[in-house]
Amino acid sequence: MRFQLLDIVFNPAHPVTGERVPADERLRRVVETAVLAERLGIDSFAIGERHAGDVLSSAPTVILGALAARTERILLSTGVTVLSLLDPVRVAEDLATVDQLSRGRLEIVIGKGNEVLQYPILGRDIRLQYEYLEENYLLLRRLLSEEDVTWTGRHRPPLEHATTLPRPFDGPFRIWHGSATSTFAVDLAARWGDPIFSANALQPREAYRELIDRYREHYIAHGHDPATAYVGAGSGTLFIADTTEQAIEQYRPLYEGQVRAADRRRHDPAARGKVTSFRSIEEAVDHGPALVGSPERIAEKILDYHRAYGHDVQSFSLNHHLEPGHQDEQLARFAEEVIPLVRRETPTTLWGPTDTGRAKGFTAAGDTVGPTSGDADRRWQTVAHHRA
Repeated sequence: MRFQLLDIVFNPAHPVTGERVPADERLRRVVETAVLAERLGIDSFAIGERHAGDVLSSAPTVILGALAARTERILLSTGVTVLSLLDPVRVAEDLATVDQLSRGRLEIVIGKGNEVLQYPILGRDIRLQYEYLEENYLLLRRLLSEEDVTWTGRHRPPLEHATTLPRPFDGPFRIWHGSATSTFAVDLAARWGDPIFSANALQPREAYRELIDRYREHYIAHGHDPATAYVGAGSGTLFIADTTEQAIEQYRPLYEGQVRAADRRRHDPAARGKVTSFRSIEEAVDHGPALVGSPERIAEKILDYHRAYGHDVQSFSLNHHLEPGHQDEQLARFAEEVIPLVRRETPTTLWGPTDTGRAKGFTAAGDTVGPTSGDADRRWQTVAHHRA
């Protein structure tokens, strides 16, 4: 299995103290965390995109450019590029620039986005979100793979002999499709032979498994090799302690604060993917995908979900309300104490030497299974050096 650290760059006030991390400091921490993730051997770092709410990822390609400049081998990604809201020409230009700056270390995840308030802000009709998504995706594919593109669609002016610059570093980079609640995204991915990334955050696993199973079935039906039907899965926030009981009690105030904040949005309780099905921290740990517990419990949680999904990438996030040093410690413990337990049970060809679709500049895509138990001192020295 491969591992991805995702930061949507949420920045609400602390649910207990009311304090808010200044925007410049929050963004600086994103960059520093990506640098540390690379040093610790995490495969990929992804930046989200939101245009409403207490979120600082409205310009994800700018952040990715900063990450490209500060890192050398980690795979960069988006989570997700809200393609329904964007002009495919600008998306091709911006992301190809990141691809060049990173020397071919980019793959992206596209989707319609899960924030309904974005649509009026950017002047788009949410009733057409799936039409936007498909049309923009098909145009983006052409712009990344072709020059001198002539094209006509429904939702933007036509193009004549258009070539976006810069071109991608070494051919078009891989596009994943974000999947949360509908069949549309998985059907689109299956039709074109692309991988999917399941949100796997707010609902019971059965809801996500239904979409994953549908994706694989349709992928094969469209004539694609089932060995390349790669699947990623989210999880929510990571919180490790020596025992699961300690982790639950320490993380409880933050989790309960997140639930209260979501409740203030007054989403329709019946709206799929908008409100969590796990109202308490105990429910999230026992029945949901939350990675809260001892290293062994977290590893078993990932393996349990892998038995249901057969996924190739596990995504996780850090809570930005934790002190920077505590975040670093969480990341190091995950790399040292969790990843080795999972990887030895979950082989995958994704991002390995036989994966012909992987980002061409990604230099950590060999068969190395991650940190070993003998690396403990070196890992902790890396964290100490990073903090200094």
